[in-house]
Amino acid sequence: MVDTRIVLSGMWVVLMLVYLLGDVLRIFAGDFKPGEIMGTQPSQVVWLGLAVFMLIPIVMVVLTLTLKYPAIRWVSIVAATILFLFNLFGLPTYPSAYDKFLIIVGLVFNVLTVWYAWKWVA
Repeated sequence: MVDTRIVLSGMWVVLMLVYLLGDVLRIFAGDFKPGEIMGTQPSQVVWLGLAVFMLIPIVMVVLTLTLKYPAIRWVSIVAATILFLFNLFGLPTYPSAYDKFLIIVGLVFNVLTVWYAWKWVA
């Protein structure tokens, strides 16, 4: 069986790719206006906060491979749960079917991440 660290790291990579796919499709579909979020122009602090937030899956790839057990188990559970809740509450704000579909796919990967981390026994 594949090491749980590798599985969890892969889950974080897949989640980030799903997020990026949604962004790319939004660009090609014309479903956004550059520099705006929900019709308003965010401040630099908001953009910084979004950048930090979107770094979570990327940082989790590295932490999953380097942080010692059981710390990484709990960090994975907490991070995946936070992203799950963020996307769950954001789901109704997306008008496009492809966005809703990709967010649901991301939610499934969050659940799988929590499940793998929860059942992980070193």
